[in-house]
Amino acid sequence: MLAISGGLPADDRAWAYEMKWDGLRAIATVERGAVTLTSRSGRDITAGYPELAGLAGAVAPHRVVLDGEIVAFGGGTWPSFEALQQRMNIAPAQVRQRAAEVPVSYLAFDLLCLDGTPLLDQPYQRRRDQLEALGIDGRHWQTPPAFVGLPGAEVRDLSARNGLEGIMAKRLASRYEAGRRSSAWRKIKNVRRQEFVVGGWRPGEGGRAGLIGSLLIGVQGPEGLVYAGHVGTGFSDQALRMLTARLDRLRRPTSPFGASVPAEHARGAVWVEPELVVEVEFAEWTSSGRLRAPSYQGLRTDKDPAEVVREPSP
Repeated sequence: MLAISGGLPADDRAWAYEMKWDGLRAIATVERGAVTLTSRSGRDITAGYPELAGLAGAVAPHRVVLDGEIVAFGGGTWPSFEALQQRMNIAPAQVRQRAAEVPVSYLAFDLLCLDGTPLLDQPYQRRRDQLEALGIDGRHWQTPPAFVGLPGAEVRDLSARNGLEGIMAKRLASRYEAGRRSSAWRKIKNVRRQEFVVGGWRPGEGGRAGLIGSLLIGVQGPEGLVYAGHVGTGFSDQALRMLTARLDRLRRPTSPFGASVPAEHARGAVWVEPELVVEVEFAEWTSSGRLRAPSYQGLRTDKDPAEVVREPSP
């Protein structure tokens, strides 16, 4: 189930509020003493996060299907997407070492099936009650709180004070609409941040010679990929090397954007097949449909490029 972007609900009594966790969405299926992790795109990502195998023992003797987020704290109190990037897009031989260096946790926020009984049609509040009754709480897994009866503005302010992306508002009476983006779930952001498709890049200069200078990014529109601007900040040295290597394999002779890219950005650009999705933080959309002050946040291997559209402003 996916959320829409929006503002705070008018009636706090009908909603629960959760923190918006900066991680990797994953369905955790626990049966026969084993855990299977499935990304939003349907990939089996279990092997990449071996420290989460013990979740099976934490919910025993139950069989469950959980919805949640894989996060990395990076030595801090709150999840860090930058830290999580060190666990994504790595070779199988590196997994064990990275797991020791940057351990992850699974934050379970919904219960979809319990001991073979589907719960999708039950209201959110009842699913949460059953989830919390499981007592999922350990070094690598927990059920973070859902705030019921508190003003959404207070919860949003708490998230902002701790540097989080925002909060989620979930209607207490709502069913779980698998595979759908529903108005029963709202994401209320402290900063503007969303996914974009990479359509090309401009070569770097000076210290970035041989690497990416900036990414040319866009969103899907009625006539194809729509140019949204270029992002040249926010990259670590590791991210620059990784993106340069991955994009070099996707080169194509022509632009994938449906409309023309401004000449000053297209000049010298290297075009690529629009297969990579990146997350970008920005100040606002300009009247011409470009991003103001964009900053790269990470590569999203869990997102389908075909689903990346411009999200409505809060």
